[in-house]
Amino acid sequence: MPEKIPEIPLQLLSQFQHMSIRDIAKIVLQPFIYDELNQSEFEEIIDEALSFDTPLKSITDQIFLLELFHGPTLAFKDVGARFMSRLLSKLIQNDKREINIVVATSGDTGSAVASGFFNVEGIRVFILYPSKKISDIQKKQITTYGHNIYPLEIGGNFDDCQRMVKQLLRDSEINKKIRITTANSINIARLLPQIVYYFKAVSQLQKDEKPYVCVPSGNFGNLCAGIIAKEMGLGIYKFVAATNVNDIVPEYLMTGIYQPKPSKRTLSNAMDVGDPSNFERILSIYHNEYKKIKSAIIGAAYTDVQTRMKIKEVFQKHHYLLDPHGAVGFLALEETLKKDHRYPNVKGITLETAHPTKFKVDMENIIEQSLVPPQRLKKRLQLKEHFERLPNQYDKVREYFIDICT
Repeated sequence: MPEKIPEIPLQLLSQFQHMSIRDIAKIVLQPFIYDELNQSEFEEIIDEALSFDTPLKSITDQIFLLELFHGPTLAFKDVGARFMSRLLSKLIQNDKREINIVVATSGDTGSAVASGFFNVEGIRVFILYPSKKISDIQKKQITTYGHNIYPLEIGGNFDDCQRMVKQLLRDSEINKKIRITTANSINIARLLPQIVYYFKAVSQLQKDEKPYVCVPSGNFGNLCAGIIAKEMGLGIYKFVAATNVNDIVPEYLMTGIYQPKPSKRTLSNAMDVGDPSNFERILSIYHNEYKKIKSAIIGAAYTDVQTRMKIKEVFQKHHYLLDPHGAVGFLALEETLKKDHRYPNVKGITLETAHPTKFKVDMENIIEQSLVPPQRLKKRLQLKEHFERLPNQYDKVREYFIDICT
């Protein structure tokens, strides 16, 4: 975590409504890394990383969708991965030692990291993903780069992949010989850029409105970024943490007991996490005080059946196609707003975290229509896959990692 969370002056916040996401980023992120880069380097990273917009779409008078899928791999992870890749590239320009990045993915992180770091000089990337637990399209987006990208298909679930990434990072023998870091949201440089789109979204509502902000959540990095934005002064009323049946945090918000469980596979696979890494950060921000956390965050969890029904309903009623993660967020926000005594005079924003065509087969079955993927995805799907299959054993992953790095 940062040593302290800076505050953005109110006069600056009032100007954000008319600013681009890049200009907002240059204000919001500078206090975190002002002594690491000179101003021109910092601004160059922002301009390259945030080369796409994050539009806010009105679905009803109360519900707004923040579209975060307009980057190169069609998922919100592009924001953090592109920023981090360019940041690391700048920081190692005068350093001859290679950096080796290890990352676990339940789907979208892997593709964003592969795209963001592909062909970046001096950096190797190892992507651990669970066998048969990500979509075929997500797998194509991870395994079709080659060169400095090393995809590892692990015979386990996401939590197994994440556990082995943490083991690699903590391995004292590896750290003596090999420079290693991660591009998961446990790396603060991956998470911080996500703060920016919260400022961009909320600034587009009326100045006197403090909306609910609903975050479809798996590893809880995205929610953590939103909480940091609020601590910096952004006007958010409350957060809604929306999950699928991997409902560890909603259970905690009900009972005060945090009980990790083996993750279950669902339609919204990027949220299939049984022990969210960023929950520690959320506890830290609220000083481990359960009452504070419970007053700031509402928890909600939904099944695949509910998710499919909501996708179909919103498509038919509003002519908008939600992805499975966005549908979980929509469900939670809709339910939360209706419980508020100010309804219908209360507003909320929920995050649409991935393009629906990344889940093409499932989406077509739900809406009973065919989908045409964006051109950049079509091109990726035609490329040959390159990956290594490894068992769910740390020793085997460690051996492979050392062999490639030495």
